[in-house]
Amino acid sequence: MTWGVWGKNFNENQVIETMHHCLEQGITTFDHADIYGDYTTEKMWGDAFAKANIARENIQLISKCGIQMLGKARPENRVKHYQYDKKYIISSAERSLKELKTDYLDLFLLHRPSPLMNPSEIGEAVEYLISSGKIKDFGVSNFTNSQINLLQQDTAVSANQIEISLTATNSLTDGTLDSLMSQEITVMSWSPLGSVFKEDTDQNKRIVQKLSVLSEKYNATQDQLLLAWLLKHPSKIYPVIGTTTKQRMTNAAKAQDIDLELQDWFELLESSVGRRVA
Repeated sequence: MTWGVWGKNFNENQVIETMHHCLEQGITTFDHADIYGDYTTEKMWGDAFAKANIARENIQLISKCGIQMLGKARPENRVKHYQYDKKYIISSAERSLKELKTDYLDLFLLHRPSPLMNPSEIGEAVEYLISSGKIKDFGVSNFTNSQINLLQQDTAVSANQIEISLTATNSLTDGTLDSLMSQEITVMSWSPLGSVFKEDTDQNKRIVQKLSVLSEKYNATQDQLLLAWLLKHPSKIYPVIGTTTKQRMTNAAKAQDIDLELQDWFELLESSVGRRVA
């Protein structure tokens, strides 16, 4: 999302260079959505990928569909809304394939739930996309347990990309992670660093204070410790990092080597919620 006009607005050479840097760190999955950059970022990335000399089988591509944004790209939209009819889901996936210069997506997600979702119609679209080889797996983003259960009447859901971080911990206790684990659904975290480096709040001051102590103990950066906190969870969370900075990408990859001690993990949680853990 941040490689295009919604972020650093990389030129083609910068995109290629950043792709290769990711691969050098062992980061091989690239997370897209049709709406990024007002429906422009997939093409920007795909044009660069076509010249990057990277074998398709060595990377994984994810995209999402369903959000209809207001903007220049779709002047017919009068209001932001969600669209999940069979024809649109298929056409959106095919558009992403074209823009990303690939024959298939490793994972295709519904970006946000709609109150008008028809599970059987979504299931028909997913069945077509999988059977035709256009997607390998199907998942969702920002869906509740009940919404996933609704979809699973007609099609298997293999992943849910949710907001979870040290500053967004509701899924630890509201049953989200429990349900995803019990169904063996892959958990992905968007904004895995939360608001720690974005907002000057009492919560973040407490977190940073604890991170400062632990940084010395683990010889790690604060962003690494935030990722290590997520990676400790038994649901095997996959953080979706949003940085465009090469050093932060390198740090993120190395966070996998940090095994937080049990009490350190709970001290960080305590710093987030501002009280002893119940």
